[in-house]
Amino acid sequence: MSDRPNRLTYAQAGVDIDAGNALVSRIGPAAARTSRSGVMAGLGGFGALFDPKAAGFSDPVLVAATDGVGTKLRIAIDTGRLGGVGIDLVAMCVNDLVCQGAEPLFFLDYFATGKLAVEAAAEVIEGVAEGCADAGCALIGGETAEMPGLYAKGDFDLAGFAVGALERGTDLPRGIAEGDVLLGLASSGVHSNGFSLVRRVAELAGLGWDAPCPFDDPAGAETLGAALLAPTRIYVRPCLAAIRAGGVHGLAHITGGGLTENLPRILPEGLGARIDLGAWDLPACFGWLATAGGIEAAEMLRTFNCGIGMVAVVAPEAAEARAAELGAAGIDTRVIGAVTGTAGLALSGSLV
Repeated sequence: MSDRPNRLTYAQAGVDIDAGNALVSRIGPAAARTSRSGVMAGLGGFGALFDPKAAGFSDPVLVAATDGVGTKLRIAIDTGRLGGVGIDLVAMCVNDLVCQGAEPLFFLDYFATGKLAVEAAAEVIEGVAEGCADAGCALIGGETAEMPGLYAKGDFDLAGFAVGALERGTDLPRGIAEGDVLLGLASSGVHSNGFSLVRRVAELAGLGWDAPCPFDDPAGAETLGAALLAPTRIYVRPCLAAIRAGGVHGLAHITGGGLTENLPRILPEGLGARIDLGAWDLPACFGWLATAGGIEAAEMLRTFNCGIGMVAVVAPEAAEARAAELGAAGIDTRVIGAVTGTAGLALSGSLV
């Protein structure tokens, strides 16, 4: 073996095992802070172990969800603002789980890049850990893939995998009926959908991500990029509390497809909904997108959340109490409509 002329190493081929080990050491404390009941082992094994009974479930049904962050990553990479996309990754998965009535238990991430930059990757995964802590789930594993030749310098991609549980027979949606009230839970911005269109609008407007924010951002972001990178809101804890308080018949996470495509996914056959578009104020970021891009209202509603990140379908007698509780949890919650006895969506008012 020693007589061979080239004496190549894996590092010379573009894969740095030492960098991967350094990343695992760096993110270990962040992952440890997300530990919860049911976790049976820390990072480093070939698989991650979790005991649902130790988490308090007697007859659990497991629920799984996977997602990514989409082309919002392009803005994060171009601006160097990376931590928020880790939160986005968790949010996109766990918000789907809670729509089934499930409590998120654990999360795994997949980070793929051409050449591993430990500091940048750590910032992303520490954001993942922050999102997991918010959702009450444990970050118990993941994978970092260094694949030279597949990604341009500095680029990376993310995927997330969440597993939750519910007691058998308690899954959502269930019991949705005509007259149920639709509660709209405010979003924290664009969240993580529609960014190919967002990027196109910015291009047409001639604005870079470091340009002054062209709309009144509630968080006070000074640049367009910073405003658009506001992390996706995680609805898990307040929605689980609402489910346990009673009267919640369904939840719809408003992601790709917007209100007009996601709400019908949880309605029983033969039922529809009416939505009053004037029941909430369109956040300034969406007003700017609509104006700068000349985007029609129907296209806005099927592409973006337009200010409503989750819809709860609630029994009429419980609606006022659940809305008050969600509001007390820090989520602006409005009655935006009701379930009807006629299939399809009926929209009234204007999206302004």
